[in-house]
Amino acid sequence: MARRDYEDDPNAPVANSLVPAASTVVVDESGRILLQRRRDNDMWALPGGTMHIGESLPDCAIRETLEETGFQVEIVGIVGTYTSPRHVFAYDDGEVRQEFSICFLARPVDGQLAVSEESTDVRWFEPGEIDALPMVPSIRKRVNDWRGGHMPVIR
Repeated sequence: MARRDYEDDPNAPVANSLVPAASTVVVDESGRILLQRRRDNDMWALPGGTMHIGESLPDCAIRETLEETGFQVEIVGIVGTYTSPRHVFAYDDGEVRQEFSICFLARPVDGQLAVSEESTDVRWFEPGEIDALPMVPSIRKRVNDWRGGHMPVIR
């Protein structure tokens, strides 16, 4: 399903859903970050997705990271919370979702790189390589929050 991100765009459609979600900044012992290239928008992104009934947001982050990258992770912190009503995702099925996400910091504990049905590529990147990658502003914000070492609460 195709997706378009709108952030601070006066022409964005009005949200019609709000779904809890989690993303994960996974950093290995060398300081590299794990990213996936999304199939729905061809942009590099953090692993993440929507929370299921019966799981916690950290459990969601762990599950989504394994499903999307092939790595089992351990949550070690929080990068930030992202809940701006000025950021919506419009899907081709008519859903327009307001962002409601917590981004966790994690370390890999087991696994190997694996592409999922949601991605076309999964790779480890040095922090300095990230600036040249195509990435939606909201994901770049999370990566920059991690790189800057500040763990903000975003409103």
